[in-house]
Amino acid sequence: MHKKIRTALISVFYKDGLESIVRLLADLGVTIYSTGGTQKFIEELDLPVIPVEKLTSYPSILGGRVKTLHPSVFGGILGRRDNETDVKEMQQYDIPEIDLVIVDLYPFEETVASTNEEQKIIEKIDIGGPSMIRGAAKNFKDVLVIASKNNYTELKKILKKVKKKLKI
Repeated sequence: MHKKIRTALISVFYKDGLESIVRLLADLGVTIYSTGGTQKFIEELDLPVIPVEKLTSYPSILGGRVKTLHPSVFGGILGRRDNETDVKEMQQYDIPEIDLVIVDLYPFEETVASTNEEQKIIEKIDIGGPSMIRGAAKNFKDVLVIASKNNYTELKKILKKVKKKLKI
């Protein structure tokens, strides 16, 4: 794992507990990429955030079904920092390294428990979230993944230690 988190991609359904994490990341000068509602949440905190669309050069399409499924996102997550070919390709295609992925999953089980409407249930089948979690896990040496708000406390501890060490 890199010693320093320079970039983060944040795309979460549940925003509770996220504010303190985002503020810590901003204090540390971390570049934050985000999507849709999470991006809006961060903007409303008056903190800097880069829409994933700027990274991918594509808007969220197909009714929000496709936002992060793009080589610029997955290349940044899966690119091995110690692999010369990966590093060259990332530079060639202007793919930034993504050091931290904070993503949770759509509330599929809650939706199934609360409705019989097939279309609502289908739209809660998450594709991008599990893909980013798996990609970050595959590249665990270079990317930290937070896949649940239940892990925010541990992440805050890590970020506060870094902040203290840097005397920010």
